[in-house]
Amino acid sequence: MEFTTAGVVGAGVMGVGVAQNLAQTGHRVVLVDVSEEILDNARKELRSSLRAFAMFNRKAAVDPAEVFEKIEFTTDYELLAKADFVVENVTEEWAVKEKVYKELDRICRPEVVFAVNTSAISITRVGSVTSRPERVVGMHFMNPVPLKPMVEVIRGHHTTPETIDTARRFLAELGKECIVVEDVPGFVSNRVLMLTINEAVFLVQDGVAPPADVDRIFKTCFDHKMGPLETADLIGLDTILKSVEVLYESFNDSKYRPAPLLKKMVAAGLLGRKSGQGFHTYR
Repeated sequence: MEFTTAGVVGAGVMGVGVAQNLAQTGHRVVLVDVSEEILDNARKELRSSLRAFAMFNRKAAVDPAEVFEKIEFTTDYELLAKADFVVENVTEEWAVKEKVYKELDRICRPEVVFAVNTSAISITRVGSVTSRPERVVGMHFMNPVPLKPMVEVIRGHHTTPETIDTARRFLAELGKECIVVEDVPGFVSNRVLMLTINEAVFLVQDGVAPPADVDRIFKTCFDHKMGPLETADLIGLDTILKSVEVLYESFNDSKYRPAPLLKKMVAAGLLGRKSGQGFHTYR
């Protein structure tokens, strides 16, 4: 196996999902975040996710204890020096990502590829704060990571064909395929999805229909598995708001202005599934 140890930066929902997928496919993982409290929550989330995965995927024969043992939870970024590939999953805020990548660039070996798990931030911009922009690539995983077979891979301005090939091989080891797209804000998936979700929030805000009916129309009329507001709850309304704000700032186009109701719900702590309450209730 070429990628023996993978670094995963950020132990939120996406980071835990990536770490789980890596460990389930035989990789050692260094999972880094900034506090023990966040890592404790990540351990709880991982145990819960592994139980659910084992319950609903009996043919996969996953041993939760064995998977858990392969993941090293730490606040020490220096341990990423042993990583053969790094997937970063921190919050969608440029100031945070910039600081993280300067640290990664200092610690990791020069040949290591950095994969930016982002829904909107420019891969080219991330590469510009490293000494290896040709080895920086976007890797937009979908939630829940272990169950989604496809990943949107984004080619930055300086990303080389060799780095794209490395990303393909890395994802193949995780049992995933990828679709490669160019580096524009929101790429393909979120440029469409965030606009759809934001407009669905405006529909609720304007009293056109309640959340359940908005979602039901998409599920019953278009055969979607989830409606746009259920999808927003799954991703997290705080993440949705940050992504819409990045699109608005990037394109200077009013069609991406965040719905005031979305801002209000985030300010109130109604973040979707992660908080137990969003457009729907999760108890």
